[in-house]
Amino acid sequence: MLKVKGLTKAYGKVIANNNLSFEIPAQSVNLLLGPNGAGKSTLIMCILGLLRCSGDVTIAGHDKASIEAKRIVGYMPEIPQLYPLLTVAEHLEFVSRIYRLEDWQRRAEELLERFDLKDKKHKLGAQLSKGMQQKLSLISAVIAQPKLLLVDEPLIGLDPPAIREAKKLFHELAEAGTTLVISTHILDTMGDLWDRSLIMQDGYLKAIVERDYLDARGLSLDEFFLEVTNKKAEAEPAEEQLQTAPEKEYRGGGSDV
Repeated sequence: MLKVKGLTKAYGKVIANNNLSFEIPAQSVNLLLGPNGAGKSTLIMCILGLLRCSGDVTIAGHDKASIEAKRIVGYMPEIPQLYPLLTVAEHLEFVSRIYRLEDWQRRAEELLERFDLKDKKHKLGAQLSKGMQQKLSLISAVIAQPKLLLVDEPLIGLDPPAIREAKKLFHELAEAGTTLVISTHILDTMGDLWDRSLIMQDGYLKAIVERDYLDARGLSLDEFFLEVTNKKAEAEPAEEQLQTAPEKEYRGGGSDV
């Protein structure tokens, strides 16, 4: 579904993403983990074409900048980016018309009901609380039922009922065949709802691990994460790091990452 090859993004002399290469298979749930400043948000924005970078990114075989790719992708940024003078309902209409959705009103009503925003649909974006903005941002990202969904710290700012509903929604999307990439620095964000985790640190992709690999060895994701990130970063591309450390078997025996 998603292929990234040699992606590098620098801000002056600071390299935020250092020669990253990996593949995300279709119909999988993937966690993008790492401490604050690891380069996770930058990577997502580069994948979406929101930041210029070097390297190649394809989505379902299409270049990231193509209309074909953009039509099948949903995105929820870490900080909601709303139009201050559009109402909640107008935001969803705007997004739905961009995607050329049919019968979007019914899905919009269902999502507003689920996230307790139905009575707020005539409020302007600027009038919403942080939690309400986060809910609307999530709804806007999923209303088109994308084939690839990228979300950045999706649960930050949500109240407990909304967190529960968001996790349930992610589970439903995964069951329906959506490929999810969930960026977070909170390891237990998704519980057991993931197939593989990509661990970043200091701009490098330090490891890719499948949940089956950890389960078979009786390891928790917390333990594995700490083992990987506590080691001093090496000044070499992540792909080489993985290939030169076969004893870790970060790939979990899979051939698709």
